[in-house]
Amino acid sequence: MNVEWGEQCGLFGVYGHPEAANVTYLGLYALQHRGQESAGIVSSDSQALHSHRSMGLVSEIFTRDVLRSLPGQSAIGHVRYSTTGTSDLKNAQPFTVHYVGGGLAVAHNGNLTNAHILRTELEAHGSIFQSTMDTETIVHLIALSRERDLAGRVVRALKQVEGAYCLLFLSENGLIAVRDPHGFRPLVLGRQKNAYFVASETCAFDLIGAEFEREIEPGEMVLIDDGGLTSFFPFTPAKTSYCVFEFIYFARPDSFIFGRNVYGVRRELGVQLAREHPAEADIVIPTPDSGFSAAIGYGHEVHIPIELGLIRNHYVGRTFIEPKQSIRHFGVKIKLNPVKEVIKGKDVAVVDDSIVRATTSRKIMKMIRKVGAERIHVRISSPPITHPCFFGIDTPMKSELIASSHTIEEINRYITSDTLGYLSVEGLRQCVGDDDGNFCYACFTGGYPIKFPSPVEESHTHPSEER
Repeated sequence: MNVEWGEQCGLFGVYGHPEAANVTYLGLYALQHRGQESAGIVSSDSQALHSHRSMGLVSEIFTRDVLRSLPGQSAIGHVRYSTTGTSDLKNAQPFTVHYVGGGLAVAHNGNLTNAHILRTELEAHGSIFQSTMDTETIVHLIALSRERDLAGRVVRALKQVEGAYCLLFLSENGLIAVRDPHGFRPLVLGRQKNAYFVASETCAFDLIGAEFEREIEPGEMVLIDDGGLTSFFPFTPAKTSYCVFEFIYFARPDSFIFGRNVYGVRRELGVQLAREHPAEADIVIPTPDSGFSAAIGYGHEVHIPIELGLIRNHYVGRTFIEPKQSIRHFGVKIKLNPVKEVIKGKDVAVVDDSIVRATTSRKIMKMIRKVGAERIHVRISSPPITHPCFFGIDTPMKSELIASSHTIEEINRYITSDTLGYLSVEGLRQCVGDDDGNFCYACFTGGYPIKFPSPVEESHTHPSEER
């Protein structure tokens, strides 16, 4: 995805496995695509919680010695890309506290739209916050609750929050998983013998050999303890609003979410894109890696060969230290390089999943033109992004979204392509099988499923990394 768009977070939890921390490590490894900023695991040995969090990648953080320090048969883990809160170790999750009810760890994927209001009220009554995460607001609400058990405290707390959330709570003797009533983010349930697993995507189950049981439903709370699994629906039902961008970009192609396989949907996006905007080209080029699935569908539909005209350097880290002032500003060349022998003298159709600011797309087109492309036809397997997301995806403000203020032809001229075609909103609906209006298309239409308590455009955070 060659845009400036931050990712979300990934959750993994296990209850009843003798190597809970090791299994959680593997689960987070499979979910690394959902966040590369920080990672953490909290385990329980039924007596106490054990925690380790750090900045960086899962494979860098969790050494054998670290995993040995996380005993117990239950654990929750988190990989993070900040959507609220700064990029700092104090904001890494799972967030762990001790309160009157004992130890508690929380991992969150989403964004609470009324967190700033709740935080102001809590601080006015004496609450002291240790982080800038909206997740900590939930912890304070739980601590203040007068309900007797943790499940009751969680319900009471979550009835006060608004927005998108998938949450995992771990205590000394139980695990709770909750999905917001709109179901913005995916959350799935798995099993292996007597152990239960919860994850953001099914690809995490594939790695550890667990069987996918079902998706946790919007508005459902699952309690797992020594008595087994208990399901509740304690919240007021709401209109389902699955995030359609999970299918377009965020989820791994081999995952099953929202009732569908991700790869199959992305391939169909490419097929529909070809029907709406066929290109007279010699070859189809996907933009690595997120453009591959749609490019396959596009190429097959228009009967044009698919070639690897752009090669991605997979070993570029989260930051790149440029060695000298004189050779700075490598830009997109650090991550992508065109194959001259494939492109030279050809009319090419370049397939990508989206355009946000368009600065990266412009650089890519110039690279392709420089190695000898005759004509460049850009095809995007999603509609123009005109509005920011406030439900757990770190997007630029509306003023930075090029499609919010420019026509498609103006964008075409800016990125220096010969033609530009986007998938229509209706075409997207057809591909995800949304006959009942169960998906959120707010980033394309501005039709937000939740009414915000105050103007959010001014308070929206910027992504911390150009992509």
